[in-house]
Amino acid sequence: MTELPNFSVEGQVALVTGASSGIGLHLAEVLAVAGAKVALAARRIDRLEKACADIRARGGTCLPVALDVTRSDSIVAALAAVETGLGPLSVLVNNAGVVVSKPFFEHTEEDWDHVVDTNLKGAWLMAREFAQHLVDRQRPGRIVNIASVLGVRTIARVPCYSAAKAGLIHLTHVLAMELARHGILVNAIAPGYVETDFNRDFLRSQAGKKLEARIPLRRVGRPDDLDGAMLLLASPAGAYITGAVIAVDGGHGVAPI
Repeated sequence: MTELPNFSVEGQVALVTGASSGIGLHLAEVLAVAGAKVALAARRIDRLEKACADIRARGGTCLPVALDVTRSDSIVAALAAVETGLGPLSVLVNNAGVVVSKPFFEHTEEDWDHVVDTNLKGAWLMAREFAQHLVDRQRPGRIVNIASVLGVRTIARVPCYSAAKAGLIHLTHVLAMELARHGILVNAIAPGYVETDFNRDFLRSQAGKKLEARIPLRRVGRPDDLDGAMLLLASPAGAYITGAVIAVDGGHGVAPI
């Protein structure tokens, strides 16, 4: 009799960047509920403390970790703190990201550096240090990059963000090829518009409703729409998947022009 796939993350130790709010916080909560020990990492340690208190109140195991993804020394320190506090790391969720939204000609070099350094360089630094950490200890692992539908489609006002997400998608492919020999699987989730505290006012505005009408499923995403892809890529069920980019966007990426 065929066995059902195993989506359990029990016993895994996961590090989620950008976990103080939004999608990062939600994915950290999902992994904790599913049985993983989870390190919530971000610059704002005060918000992480509150999030961890909420997870622990529901029976989860977690650790708040201060982290600046644009600095290698901060990343190395964070990895060491997670290993000490939770045990051997096995899953990295590269979620940290920022966006600058304004007309193209108003974007400055500082805007470009801010967005690309966090969303692309930060993901590369995290993946490099995480992978090196595992290879040095001869351990397998998973890297899940949080990309975006804007890595493959276009929209006005966010050129830096779109370029960074497109780069992250191709970085996912390259890392999957490079790290397969070490037993490290690298994949990405490409969400569409997912409602969070950050964008809720816009998505409920008239302009947001017009955008929603162009999504084939006729609604914006919820954070829990990402749960299935997250658990697939972090669990034994995804053991033969690497180099994949899973679109979770209600069909937005294939909507007609």
